[in-house]
Formats: sequence, structure tokens, C-alpha cells
Amino acid sequence: MVKNVPELFGSMVFNESVMKERLPKDTYKLMCRVIQEGKRLDRDVANIVANAMKDWALEKGATHFTHWFQPMTGITAEKHDSFIAPTADGHVIMEFSGKELIQGEPDASSFPNGGLRATFEARGYTAWDPTSFAFIKGGTLCIPTAFYSYGGQALDKKTPLLRSMEAINKQAVRVLRLLGDTETKRINVTVGPEQEYFLIDKEVYRERKDLIYCGRTLFGAKPPKGQELDDHYFGTIKPRVKAFMTDLDEELWKMGILSKTEHNEVAPAQHEMAPIFTSVNISCDHNQLTMELMKKVADKHGMVCLLHEKPFAGVNGSGKHDNWSMSTDKDSNLLEPGESPVENTRFLLFLTALIKAVDDYQDMLRISVASAGNDHRLGANEAPPAIMSMFVGEELQAVLDSIESGVEYAGKDRELMKVGVHVLPRFFRDTTDRNRTSPFAFTGNKFEFRMLGSALSIACPNFILNTIVAESLSQFADELEGATDMEAAINALIRRTVIEHKRIIFNGNNYSDEWVVEAESRGLLNLKTTIDALPCYLADKNVATFTKHKVLTAEEMHSRYEILMENYVKCVHIEALTMLNMAKKSILPAVSKYVKGLAETVAAKRAVSTAIDCSVEEKLVAKLSGLCADFYVKIDALEAALVMAEEKAVVGILDEGQCYQAVVLAAMNELREIADVMEEEVDEKAWPFPTYGRLLFSVL
Repeated sequence: MVKNVPELFGSMVFNESVMKERLPKDTYKLMCRVIQEGKRLDRDVANIVANAMKDWALEKGATHFTHWFQPMTGITAEKHDSFIAPTADGHVIMEFSGKELIQGEPDASSFPNGGLRATFEARGYTAWDPTSFAFIKGGTLCIPTAFYSYGGQALDKKTPLLRSMEAINKQAVRVLRLLGDTETKRINVTVGPEQEYFLIDKEVYRERKDLIYCGRTLFGAKPPKGQELDDHYFGTIKPRVKAFMTDLDEELWKMGILSKTEHNEVAPAQHEMAPIFTSVNISCDHNQLTMELMKKVADKHGMVCLLHEKPFAGVNGSGKHDNWSMSTDKDSNLLEPGESPVENTRFLLFLTALIKAVDDYQDMLRISVASAGNDHRLGANEAPPAIMSMFVGEELQAVLDSIESGVEYAGKDRELMKVGVHVLPRFFRDTTDRNRTSPFAFTGNKFEFRMLGSALSIACPNFILNTIVAESLSQFADELEGATDMEAAINALIRRTVIEHKRIIFNGNNYSDEWVVEAESRGLLNLKTTIDALPCYLADKNVATFTKHKVLTAEEMHSRYEILMENYVKCVHIEALTMLNMAKKSILPAVSKYVKGLAETVAAKRAVSTAIDCSVEEKLVAKLSGLCADFYVKIDALEAALVMAEEKAVVGILDEGQCYQAVVLAAMNELREIADVMEEEVDEKAWPFPTYGRLLFSVL
């Protein structure tokens, strides 16, 4: 059935058009100021909004409401309350007050808090974020909220993001005033997160404990065919997958999510969805909803959506490309070079502020994408390496070189593309190529932060990015506010920044071994694993910057360090236990049974005649028996590694994390290596769970 998309879009969202229709004119104007300018909302206005929101939700079939928040679990949380209220005559009415809209009270001690809350200190609050529209999901009115403790500490991912938006707005407006802009009132950070994911058959998924418990396969030999032919990338979308994508678009559009692009990705069973840009806070909420809806819609189609960064060894993992930019409230993009970038002082000033920020805070950007899952993906020739660098392209590089040398940039005329086929329309070639290997690449009027893992909340990378850019802009403003000759001061500042921070710019192949050597010679950080990166969270310069801009307190930074460390340890611990369970309860019994069958075949053949050749069975029995013996030794080694990690926990979370990274993961890899060899020697019907071939090619 043909859908009326404009009518469908945002139909389940209490957006500005709904508010304009349902709120008194004065209340509507106040809400617009709250949304656009960050003005505070009083209780009387909240009561009016709550009543209108309730009436609208009831008309849409909702019976409950929830404060929808984003704790440090990386996913969303919600506690549902109905609209019912008792009457004196034993009936009920449907009520929803401004107090219920503004504030909720979930248990703050049961979510990850990094020591901010003890078990007996349960009180926590959710606070309505009116800048992100409420929506209806599954018969429940969902109200986007921040989540914080009784003492006011942030326990979620939204609060620091909102704080960082204020920080970058304040500093960017300072700089614009120095450039003579007296009209801009607010700077908006806009983001468009591309989302990669895998789709596999639900029945096949249910036979894999590792996928169920860990989200990734812990065992699995490579299939005969993987992604070698590049035939899946942008290939024809399979009917079953297309049906999923069609339903997903419909669900996303109902929520006002600007789902725009969808296609097959490089690996078999891998796909991507890309939305249109929107405000970073709303974009973050939308991406959380997108991941949730992907799983729900996939389930309806008899499939499972995998969002782990590396669900299958040997084929590409999944990332999330964070396209980041800044615009004024007049819709002027601050990262738009214009016709002549060298003449665009504003662009160059904001560009160099970003270059300085990325160079000064390489460690924090690496931390922003750090997780046990993403460690398997970064640097694997499918994603950027763990070394932070920026790609600016040929034209911008020439501009920066001319600024450094003091030689006037001659410019470059646009070239028509010539492809040798006259029937094709002629079009201009872009002035710079794209670099898929770069962690942080300029793509015209935005930067694409490519290091994010597919399961990651985009809140953390963006609040860190916002804050470090705010710091660069703050330093620029401090310097320029005392200048007597503004033009000369700006030119000198831009030139000095280019010279001091040019080491972070690299336009070549980030996958190459040569770049690793060169990056080290430049003094760039190579924080290969999450455990290498996380201690930098507590570096003095980082704490100073995030506390200066009131994005995180020192206490909140320490709690986030603890939470991220604990999450890493717990993830690897669960994987190791799952691996042991599969090894001892599935693989060993299956291989032993298969070997027994081979031995019985040998005995049966010899019972018929000693002249019958049994060499194949005998060799397989000997080979698999030897592998089983080695496998059992590696099981013992993994169990010993877990005991060692537990002992390290007494010393401290960093020692424990280092043990899991260096010892436990190594033992897991050794155990897997033997299992994958055995898989290739055992009859597929005898192997205890689906192979990679079935997993990757089951969705037809």
C-alpha cells in the first residue's frame, strides 16, 4: 500500500506543529523560546503542556507515560506509569500533571554510577528535556529526560551532552562577536550518524550461545566465501531485507526520524542506514530509538539485528560514522568553506580551532569510542586505526600550506569530469577526494568521525567533541579580545595554530604500516586498546578542561572512568565464561562423539576385512584426538587466566582490566584457534552450532 509519507512523518511525535495546534498561543511561544534559546520553563506552563500532551497521547491510543532516559548502560531505560487516577465514586479519570512531566524518580543505585551512589542511596531523578520532543512508542508516551543523582551528579549520557552544547554555544558566540557578527544568538551542533548493522536469521541465531550472551561469535571458521568479491556492497537488496527496511523506514518516520539512505554494506548480511542531519541532542535520541527499532522490526521479520562492532571474525565489523558540524541560528554553516576558503576568515578560524582541539585531545577522542567490542574493529583494515588524525583534502591542505608559508594561494578551478561516454551528463568533480581510512575526515562542510562502533551511544563522542572545540574557541577568544588590530591578530593566530598542530593532519592511507611509524615520529598517540586509553580520562589537562566548561565535575569524570573500566572487564568476563560453556558443553562432547563414530567405522570395516583401507578415518581420529587434548589444555589455561584476573581485582580496576586485555583475551584467542581448526575437520551436521556459512548467508 502506498503511504502518504508527509502525513506519516512525525505522526507519533508531540512536535512544534502539534504544540502550535494544541497549546494556547502564549504557551506555544514560550515553548518555542525554551526549545530554541534554552529558556527555563515554570510549573504553570508545564501544567498546560502536560494536559495537552496527555490529551494528544490518549487520542493516539496511549495509556501510559514514561520518563525515557539514557543511563550509563549505553541503552535507554524507562519506567511506565498509567494516566489513571481514582475518583471518589470508584471510577478513574486520565490525568497527567506538570509535576509528572517535569520530574520522575527511578532507582539511582541500580544503574552504573562509578561509586557516585551506594546501594542504600537509591534516590535519583529524571528531568524533562523539552528540547527533544516527546513521542509515543508501543502505547506509551515517552518523555526524553536527563538522569541525575540525589546530589545532582550526572548518571546518564544526555546531561553532559546538554552541558557541552551550552559550552560550545557560549564560546562560539564569543568568537563570532569578535568577527563582527552581532546578530547570531545561538550556535547549533548538527550531527548525522550513519548506522551499520547485520541481519541474520532468528532460528540460526537461537542456536548460538555466544550471539545470545555476547552479541558476537566467539568461535567460527571462515566460510568458503566471505566478502572477497565485493559483490554484497551496494548490491541488489534481498526481498526479505528490503521488506525489513521498508517497515523500519515507516516506524522511524512515525517518530520523526529522518531516515534517508539504506544499502548493503561490504560484509555479507551487513547493511547501513543514514539519516539527515539534525541537532546533536535530538540526533542522539533518534539514534538510540533507531537501534531499538531495528531490533524490534527485525524480530517481526524472523531475523535478528546485530549491532556489535565485530560479530564475525574475518569479515568487516560495523561502525557508526558521526558527521559533525556547527551552524548559526541563521542556518549558516560555520564549516562551509564558501567559494574561496582562503578568503573565508570565519571558516579558517573555526577550522583551525577544530584542528587544535583534535590534536590537543587525541586521548579523549580515542576514549569516546573505546569499548571491548570496538577494540576488535579499530585498525583492522575496515575501520580507522586507534591513532587519531584528520583528513582535510587536497585543496584545504594547499590553503593551510600557503598560510604556513606566507605565500598567496592561487586557487584551483573546478574540473569537469570526463569519463569517455558522451551520453552521460557532464558534472563537476569535487575539489577533494574522500578518505575512508581517516578517523576524522573533512567532507565538504562537516567532519566525519569514523571511529565510533555500531553499538555506541553517540552522546559520548559528541559531548567530548563539543567540549574540546569549546576549549579551543575559548583560548582563541581570550587571545583576540585583547587585540588592537583584529585582522592582524586573527591572521597570526590562524597561522600559528596551523604550524603548531599540523602534525594531526594526514591525508594518506591510515591503514598502512608506514603511517604507524610516521605517526610515532610526529608524537601522536597510539592507544591501541580501551585499557590503554581509559586512564587518560583522569589526566589533569582533561579534568581541567571538562570542569572549566562545567560539562563534567572531577567526581563525574572519575565515575565515568570507573564505569567504562568495569564495563570492559564485565564484557570480557562474560565472553570468557560463555566460551568455556560452549567449549566444555558443546564442542568437546560433539568432537568426542564424532571421533567415536570414526573409530566405530574403523572397527566395522576391519570386522568385514582387514584389507579395507581405514587410513582416512584413522588419520582423522588421530588428528582430532590430538586437537581435543590441546583444546582441553587451553580450556584449563583460560580458567587459570580468569582466576588471575580475579586476583588482580583486589589490587584495582586498572590491574584487573589489564589482565583481562593481555591475559584473558589471549587465552580466549588460543582456545578459539583450535576450535576453528576442529570445525573444519568435523562433519557440519555433527558440529554443535551453526557455522559462519549459515549465519552470513541464511537471510535470502
